[in-house]
Amino acid sequence: MLIGLKDGIKLIGISIVCAAAVFVCTFMLNFYIDVQTVEQSVTEQMRALYDAQISMCKFVTAITGGVLCVITAVMLAFYIKLYVDANAENIGIIKAFGYSDASIAIRFWVFGLSVLIGTAAGFGLSFAAMPAVYRELTIDGLPDIAIRFHFSVFASLVIAPTAVFTALACGYALHALKRPVNELLRDKADKPTKVGRSRSKDRPFLIDMGLSVLGAKKSVVFFFTFACFCFSSMIQMGVSMSDMNSDMMGMIILVIGITLASVTTVMSVTTLVNANKKNVALMRAFGYRLRDCVYTVFAGYVPFGLIGFAAGTAYQYGLLKLMIGLMFDDVAGIPEYTFDLGNFFIVLAVFIATYAVVFWVYSYKLKRTSVNALMAE
Repeated sequence: MLIGLKDGIKLIGISIVCAAAVFVCTFMLNFYIDVQTVEQSVTEQMRALYDAQISMCKFVTAITGGVLCVITAVMLAFYIKLYVDANAENIGIIKAFGYSDASIAIRFWVFGLSVLIGTAAGFGLSFAAMPAVYRELTIDGLPDIAIRFHFSVFASLVIAPTAVFTALACGYALHALKRPVNELLRDKADKPTKVGRSRSKDRPFLIDMGLSVLGAKKSVVFFFTFACFCFSSMIQMGVSMSDMNSDMMGMIILVIGITLASVTTVMSVTTLVNANKKNVALMRAFGYRLRDCVYTVFAGYVPFGLIGFAAGTAYQYGLLKLMIGLMFDDVAGIPEYTFDLGNFFIVLAVFIATYAVVFWVYSYKLKRTSVNALMAE
């Protein structure tokens, strides 16, 4: 079999993203359904607060579920493309034996396994946390709200996403496989950029080298930019939403934002290093220092990272502004959402420090890896 279960399980980052989304959406949707069973106990004095709680459930579910669905879809498509590129020659051989694109693409169902693992884990963890969440969300004066299992919630958050993303994986694989056999057989997705000693000064050559690396790794550039976008939007959104919710809910959302930012950071830098380590190996073989190699190969990604961070900032502000205006327009006591410049600079500093540390760690790992070992992979 061309694609094994291990290939799907390797996408642990997608599982974490799905688990975070389903974790929040499950108790919010469950609470939204269960709290309506005690609506007859809501007095006129409680009505405004009760309506605000209902609106908050819709708001958090829409934000969390919508944003993380987009992140999952992009990550899944990116990793399928990487897999097809890395295994282009093997796929070409299989197609040469008469297998159709559809028969090969259907085997990419295993990539949906990471979605199933994540959604199931998030659903289970959410039910474990529901007693504390219900106590926190229940308005004073209302009777205790019984926790009930709703199959519609399970189907919407576990069964449906698994089916949709499995179909997406197979569909995107089918699109990626529509290349002639000859093109697949001669494709070398991980071939290093050609380098050599320049007779001119090193600086112009290194700049040219960095630009050629960027041009050869367009999909990696996109994913790195997208990961920086996720880092910016998720943490700033987590901080902003924590200010608008109860202490426990705010902490949950912030922790999820930090977790997802960490996952996308590690995944993007890992992808970046793996895609370029042979270029670094070749430059070291030609006598360049590791510092020059790392700077040349990775410095070109910095502007794209900053662009992603800026786009994530604008996106989270615009989205929260729009959603709060739509869902809390008729609810009294909800302050107008404004951009927090202090939080922006704090998150920016954390962003720069985090990526600097992660790049340093991976550069140290490259230094400890021999050129022969890298070229033999």
